[in-house]
Amino acid sequence: MRYINYLGTDAYQNIAMDSWLLYNLKPNEPVFTLWQNKKAVIVGQNQNTFGEVNQEYVDKEDIQVVRRMSGGGAVYHDLGNICFTFFVPVESSSQVNFKQFVEPMYNALQSIGIDAKITGRNDLEVDGKKVSGNAQRYAGGYLMHHGTLMWDTDVDAMVRSLNVADEKFISKAAKSVRARVGNIKNYAPENQTLEGFMDALRYYLSNQGKDGEMILTDDQIADIKRWRNERFATWEWNYGNSPDFDFVNHAKYAGGSVDVKANVKEGKIQDIDFTGDFLGVRDWREMKDEFIGQTFSQDTILKVLDANKDGQYFGGITNNELAVLFTGDGDK
Repeated sequence: MRYINYLGTDAYQNIAMDSWLLYNLKPNEPVFTLWQNKKAVIVGQNQNTFGEVNQEYVDKEDIQVVRRMSGGGAVYHDLGNICFTFFVPVESSSQVNFKQFVEPMYNALQSIGIDAKITGRNDLEVDGKKVSGNAQRYAGGYLMHHGTLMWDTDVDAMVRSLNVADEKFISKAAKSVRARVGNIKNYAPENQTLEGFMDALRYYLSNQGKDGEMILTDDQIADIKRWRNERFATWEWNYGNSPDFDFVNHAKYAGGSVDVKANVKEGKIQDIDFTGDFLGVRDWREMKDEFIGQTFSQDTILKVLDANKDGQYFGGITNNELAVLFTGDGDK
């Protein structure tokens, strides 16, 4: 197979490139890519980003959040993770099966001495631990099959990024994840580097180096960057495209208890309600309309609250305490 080199480690651009190639490359024969993202959470096309991401943590750690065009669950990427994509002409979506496209990676791992096994529908395991997950998207006679290979992924960052969990549960969750997933580095030949591992995969998949690189034109690259900027790097795609949902959270603070309920559509608040035993001196509903139509995020909520801080609507409960409720980190 010929291969395409991606343009760097920016997750917005790489996910845009995956999608652009699916719809525009139209190869006559299968083509593959090997690429990496800097720290990022990649959510499935049908997922609710708000429910999958620990927003406070990803903001703090400068982790990109990007929605891909294939299904499946949210995954964490970093530079200890290798991504791969196959673009394959397929006459009908009914012909698509995961195993057919997991096998090339299985064979590549076997060729460099790693005893991998295909398990379930779409996973690769080594020594009983999952080292790869996969997803697919079919469009216009072509299949995009993409997945990850965990070489030396930061499991703690993975857990913190994908789970809105109280700190006391983090170490327990990380221990559980480590028991189920594995890093390939631990099973690779001694002194094998990530770069050498990627070179070996590329050599195997390109028919022992006989099939060369497919070079994209300047116009194609420019169009990929346009896709990045106009869709995959936007809040509307990555958050606003989440399914409509109802949000409920509860917390108890020194200033009283509070429950929040919100109806969210296309990432915007349609309705909101605060209840509890807080001792506000004015009715918070006086500013209810200011929440409607706002993006569902901690920062946006805080701006509305701060703009009305003189109203003392929530008594001793601070605006920051209220805003934290919108990260999902309740039950204080």
